[in-house]
Amino acid sequence: MKQLIILLLLIIVGIIGYGQYSNYKRYNTSNIEYKTVKKIDFNYHNQETILQYHKAVAALNSFVLLQWTANNIDTRAPKDDNEITNSVLILYAEKLANVQYYEKKIELSFIFKEKGLSNKEIYFLEKTGTSLKSHQKSVAINKIKNMLDPTKRMKYGEKNPLIFEVQKRLITKGYDLINDGVFKKRTRNAIKIFEEKNNLFNDGYLDILTLDALFQ
Repeated sequence: MKQLIILLLLIIVGIIGYGQYSNYKRYNTSNIEYKTVKKIDFNYHNQETILQYHKAVAALNSFVLLQWTANNIDTRAPKDDNEITNSVLILYAEKLANVQYYEKKIELSFIFKEKGLSNKEIYFLEKTGTSLKSHQKSVAINKIKNMLDPTKRMKYGEKNPLIFEVQKRLITKGYDLINDGVFKKRTRNAIKIFEEKNNLFNDGYLDILTLDALFQ
């Protein structure tokens, strides 16, 4: 009988000890700290945002620990559904949203940099509200425009990447051309017709105004 009582006491102590240990493991500093699985850019162009992100994470971690130690409220998996717990959960949600607000910015910056954008370009997108797709299209168009040497006129039979891109663009607009990159009569006539339709000087040769109208 005595041995049975001792065994029961050991079991009870073990259960209590395990519960205390579980609580410790769940709420020691390393376990309550907010961790993200997202890839984020700590070299973000605005380092003030990085600072605010770290502050928001620290505030969230402190809040979780405080509510557990002071009020015995588990903000991540609350056991009670009372007024105090609900008010705490509202505050927790606000602090978490603040973390996610900054995190979204620097996560998006990481994604943009993987696509080859610089901090300067990312700043431009954010400031203007331009989409990544529109920016990439604009960059591609500018590369085409930069192929033009305004001091030289196209020669008959000349073949180059600019003519190839212009032909491709004209074809999408319904012109009957071969996309071979060669400046011949059919290509010149197509450019001339396009210039006439757009109230441009219709000589059939490329200039910056024609390219602007063609790729706008």
